[in-house]
Amino acid sequence: MSSSNPNTTGGPTTPSASGTSAASDKLLIVRSVDLLKSKDGQNRLEHHTDAYFSDKLIVRRGQTFQMWVEFSRPFNPKSDKLQLLLKLDSIFSSNPGIRISVPLVDVLEDGRWEMKIVEQKDKRVRLAVNTLPTASIGRYRVTVESFSQRGRLLFPCTPNDIYMLFNPWCEGTESTEDDHTHFPLIYINDVTTSICLSADDPVFLDNEAERKEYVLNSMGRIYYGTEQQIGARTWNFAQFEQDILEACLFLLEKGQVAMTEWRDPVIVSRMVSALVNSNDDRGVLMGNWSDSFEGGTTPTTWSGSGDILRKYYKSSGKPVKFGQCWVYAGVTTSVLRCLGIPTRCVTNFSSAHDTDLSLTTDIYLDEKLELIKDETSDSVWNFHVWNECWMTRQDLPAGNGGWQVVDATPQELSQGSYRCGPTPVSAVRNGQVDLKFDTPFVFAEVNSDRIYWQKKPDGSLSQVHVEKNSIGQHISTKAVGSDARVDITHLYKYPEGSEEERIAVETASRFGSKPTLYPSPTVNDVSIEIVMDGAGPRIGGDAKLSIVLKNTSSKQRTASLLYEVMVMYYTGVLKDTVKKDRIPIDLKPQETKTIPWTLQYNEYMNHLVDQGALMLTVTGRVNQTKQILATQLNFRLRTPDLIITPLEDAVVGKELTVKITIQNPLSQVLKNVLFRIEGLGMQSVRMIEHGDVEKLATVTLMEKFVPTISGSQKLLASMDCRQLTQVHGFADIVVKPE
Repeated sequence: MSSSNPNTTGGPTTPSASGTSAASDKLLIVRSVDLLKSKDGQNRLEHHTDAYFSDKLIVRRGQTFQMWVEFSRPFNPKSDKLQLLLKLDSIFSSNPGIRISVPLVDVLEDGRWEMKIVEQKDKRVRLAVNTLPTASIGRYRVTVESFSQRGRLLFPCTPNDIYMLFNPWCEGTESTEDDHTHFPLIYINDVTTSICLSADDPVFLDNEAERKEYVLNSMGRIYYGTEQQIGARTWNFAQFEQDILEACLFLLEKGQVAMTEWRDPVIVSRMVSALVNSNDDRGVLMGNWSDSFEGGTTPTTWSGSGDILRKYYKSSGKPVKFGQCWVYAGVTTSVLRCLGIPTRCVTNFSSAHDTDLSLTTDIYLDEKLELIKDETSDSVWNFHVWNECWMTRQDLPAGNGGWQVVDATPQELSQGSYRCGPTPVSAVRNGQVDLKFDTPFVFAEVNSDRIYWQKKPDGSLSQVHVEKNSIGQHISTKAVGSDARVDITHLYKYPEGSEEERIAVETASRFGSKPTLYPSPTVNDVSIEIVMDGAGPRIGGDAKLSIVLKNTSSKQRTASLLYEVMVMYYTGVLKDTVKKDRIPIDLKPQETKTIPWTLQYNEYMNHLVDQGALMLTVTGRVNQTKQILATQLNFRLRTPDLIITPLEDAVVGKELTVKITIQNPLSQVLKNVLFRIEGLGMQSVRMIEHGDVEKLATVTLMEKFVPTISGSQKLLASMDCRQLTQVHGFADIVVKPE
């Protein structure tokens, strides 16, 4: 309930000469306002906002909410009038705000700001309030304005503000009203504007299971590793936790975009992609792709977004250290889901980073077929995580609505800022790189050809080898309603090698900086491939691979293969050469030969960086035909999981003991080990400084929790130390009610 002290403006009008004492001649004073904001009440339940920690009224636009108003006397519909004044003002900046007048009507109509009395009890009335499905999201201040024959009064409802969000449940019928005079007036900078808008929310998603997954699910899975070694980690999006909604709205204000644009999910999602990184606007996360994370948190240690967003909000916008692509994607999911936009994390394996707008991934070799590291600026990330969000695209030709790529990882400038998207996935699939936003860059990430160039003595380049199906593999996201991985590569491109896929690639390449890249093919009768058995090598052991060559001709083929294995960051940036040598090859007609290849633990143990990523490059020239052989394999040394085991049944309000174990797989001491634990309804992250772990030793933690929410929950844990990263685990725990 708000306080009962009205704020009178302008004073009452002059009383009538008759001086009647009838109740209807008295001032209509608002005594109190009840926004019916309880989490288990009708408003929050119907608007699917009951999970938010905040005790404010949180509603979704385009949907009716209800409220009670108590007056000093009974409301007389014949002589009294009533309206709401909604004000969307900047809290932390000087951005111009929005004023909305909501009139009282007899019959509610879709697509209009209106309210209607649905119940009257003595001095109280219950109002049903319609909101526009295209209203700006944000925190609205509410004032009740009452009119009677005696005068006009204002009743500010502060601090009972209304938070309005996007509404994926809002499917309406588009208005065909030509006469705009019935629409409410919206005041922008004290200028009156009449607006007639569609009755659909552009983020409407017509599948309830998908809405629950992409808006309401606070836990998700993020995939990492390589295309042959796909790993998964559980992420706590925490979009409903304490302070997160406030942090997200604070972030929007940092964007310096007019609040009138906060109605458009295209603009909001593009703004969020810029604000989640700190590169040019002091956004949420500072990136760090080095091997030193002093002064901050190692990116592989984060297991959720809540701690990151709270730190940013409570420090009034000081960037949090540090993030890499999956952290940016996790935080972006949290922000957009919190605001009501259906969003998911997507991982692209063998993800290209095209730096010269050629729409190809270019690798440069010298005369001896050795990699020219200084000139190979394009890189292939083992994996890259971005987001997709769901919305219509009325700013583009029909057919480009649906999933849109949004990427907050700062890679290249877009219109002067480090941001990417929203990019229609359908445009990427069809090679329509002329459509906004940033379609050429996303297309190159998933469907560029990897082209090997040889530099001649005079400095000129010749194209010696093309790999048409190595970029953009196993594009993955979490399944709806389960923790399974779903491959969505088919949404981004046609089947590799199909006529449709080749047309898309060559259509897109015409818009690039090298539009004449595709010469007539030459005869190639020797193929080369690097093969890895099973899930691949584990850290602490030897890495064993195979090089497979196949001679499809009827003649003998000989060659000298050069192999080089290098330690690299998962982004494809190379660090050190670990091992390099040549292998002579003699292939009989129609022969397939498998050559075992081993990298011993003692050869790589002192070279590894962040996620144990390595790249094996093999090149050579067939002596008889001069055919160039070239291939690369990115692989990782798999790390052990944290094993989380509840020791008894979980019950709300009852202490629960959980055992967490991990074995050090390395023959060296782990220094300054730190554990982070979150989930299970906790509103903050628990950090445990464990100290050193001896070589090959097992660590066991016994931690106690008191669950506060019943139902299926997840408990997440991660471990961090300089010698061993990307170690994490989770447990599904069903919490019983008291």
